[in-house]
Amino acid sequence: MTEQVAIKMIFDVVSRRMSSDTAIATCKNAQIVLDTNLQGNPNAFNPAELLLAALSACMIKGIERVIPILHFNLRGVEVKIHGVRQDVPPKMESITYEIIVDTDESDDRLELLHTNVKKFGTVFNTVAPGTLLSGVLGRK
Repeated sequence: MTEQVAIKMIFDVVSRRMSSDTAIATCKNAQIVLDTNLQGNPNAFNPAELLLAALSACMIKGIERVIPILHFNLRGVEVKIHGVRQDVPPKMESITYEIIVDTDESDDRLELLHTNVKKFGTVFNTVAPGTLLSGVLGRK
C-alpha cells in the first residue's frame, strides 16, 4: 500500500508601516491598504474588516471552484457579511453572512452549493471553530 502525501499550500504576505494611519500589505503583485490608526482610517480596511473580506473572498472562490464540477449555472454572486466584535477579551463574537446567487438553479442545487462553501472553504473552516458563524445562501 502506498502512502499518500498531502500537498500543502504556502502563503506569504508582507506588511509595512507607512505612517501611524496606514500600512501596506503586499502579496504577489497585489497590495491592500491597511487601517492602523487608533481612531480609524476611512480609506483602508481595519484588521476586523480584512478578516471579513477574507471570509467573503473564500466563499466566492469556493463557489468558483465548484461551479464547473457541479455544472452550476450562475450570473453573479454577492456576499454580505456582518461581524460583531467583543471588547474583553477582544475577538469576533459572531459573524453572519448572506450569499446571494443570481441563478435559475433549483433550491436543492442552491443548498448543495452552500454545503460546498461551508465544507471546503479554508478561511471559513479556520474562523468557524472560534466564532459563532452562521448564514444563508439564497437567490437574487
